[in-house]
Amino acid sequence: MSDYILFDTSLCDRFVKFVTDQGQEYTMQPDQIAGYVVTLSDDLADEVAEAIEDAYEALMDEQQNLVESADASDERTLMTVTVSLTEGQPFAVHLPALYARRLHEHFTIDEIRELVTVIARSAVNPTLKPACCRV
Repeated sequence: MSDYILFDTSLCDRFVKFVTDQGQEYTMQPDQIAGYVVTLSDDLADEVAEAIEDAYEALMDEQQNLVESADASDERTLMTVTVSLTEGQPFAVHLPALYARRLHEHFTIDEIRELVTVIARSAVNPTLKPACCRV
């Protein structure tokens, strides 16, 4: 199964229409962080898979343009990551759109959540020890 995440409803609708026009079935669900996850079978003809990837990349470019044209004050967040500290108390970390997009280009959703959790735990329990001395 291949997952495609889209943050904007209209872009997601366009992607789903494209997938349907290609004669492919899909499932869609809200993402835990933001947006929607569209899941397709990995059993696609090469030319169909390539067309879907191209359409997805084009929509991601549009998503990037939407984010970059958003208010420069960084008030609009693209991603909210819910993390739990060692006490189990969940809280939300809002990532500015610029950083959220860049993280998503290089990391999976689970990797982003792990990274933000490590940073949050370090902020709550800071240490002045150099990294070479951590146990």
